[in-house]
Amino acid sequence: MQRVKLTFARDLEVEFTDRDVAIRQIYELGEKGTRYPVVVYGPEGCGKTAWLKQATLTLREMGYDALYVNPLYRDFVVKVDISEIVQRLLNVISEASGVVALKLASMAVLLARELMTRWKRRKIALLVDDVFQAIGLDRAELYVKEILGLIEYPPGSYDSMVVIVATSEGVTRGRIGRHRWAWLRAMWNMSESGFLELYNKIPGAKPPFKDVWRATGGNPDALSQLYQHGWDVDKVVESLVEHRKLRLFVRSLSDVEKAWLNEALEDPDTLFARERLGLLQRLVELNLVVDDLPARESFLWIDTPPEIDLKIGVGKYVAWQTPVHREAVRRTLLELKS
Repeated sequence: MQRVKLTFARDLEVEFTDRDVAIRQIYELGEKGTRYPVVVYGPEGCGKTAWLKQATLTLREMGYDALYVNPLYRDFVVKVDISEIVQRLLNVISEASGVVALKLASMAVLLARELMTRWKRRKIALLVDDVFQAIGLDRAELYVKEILGLIEYPPGSYDSMVVIVATSEGVTRGRIGRHRWAWLRAMWNMSESGFLELYNKIPGAKPPFKDVWRATGGNPDALSQLYQHGWDVDKVVESLVEHRKLRLFVRSLSDVEKAWLNEALEDPDTLFARERLGLLQRLVELNLVVDDLPARESFLWIDTPPEIDLKIGVGKYVAWQTPVHREAVRRTLLELKS
């Protein structure tokens, strides 16, 4: 199997690493097709984009006309031998309009339709990344419904179709999950052994692996941030504090909520209580935690489910997205302690 090369940092590319179970799942999806869109959610930077790009290449090797689109970052990968498709996507991306993301999201579905009707392709794969962040939460449900319609009521005949949508936006999951329009699947950060493989591909001097693991929890993007900040954890944490406006968030909490948040630093499952669900929801909206984790059954997950590990902030029902997210909250609480 050919593996894609991915940009890890401005000065470094790495080959798609580990995720053996997730790769097998690509083959399984390709052999059977998807009866419903598969909506994959998980922490920011956990590797969903890398997996989707690898899936695009792997499905092409399986005979699919495969199209990957990321409307949020104006990115696409076309594994289709039709030059017009590339040009049409480039035309949209080149626009200066503020609705480019919406146009790209719509274009992805339109091109999938045309692959069936105009170009008579029999095996079609559509992989859409970060789309809910790009089109807005109010359109998320309708977008999934539209893609489901492409599968259930196709405009042309086809042999097999694979449709995968990925998001790190936590609120959307609940809105989509209340309908039977998609299969929801969780994806987590890399396993310790797989993360070690990625760590070893980074050149130059670096901290001991155990320290990097404790800081990142296996999140590839957190590893990239550490690398680009000269392995300075403080800089990565402070960037997150500023980016998420955590000082403002903590200031808005009552003393009771701050106490609950302190408890959650040690065990995130303490948030999984009726009176604390409001605080949990706010942490989900800030993309700091993932709530209501599925049972550790393999069919509910892409790749391997995480083990409960409170040292890196992973509980049974709730988990901090990474130890860096948890540390950013911890430091903000300490800084603003009254």
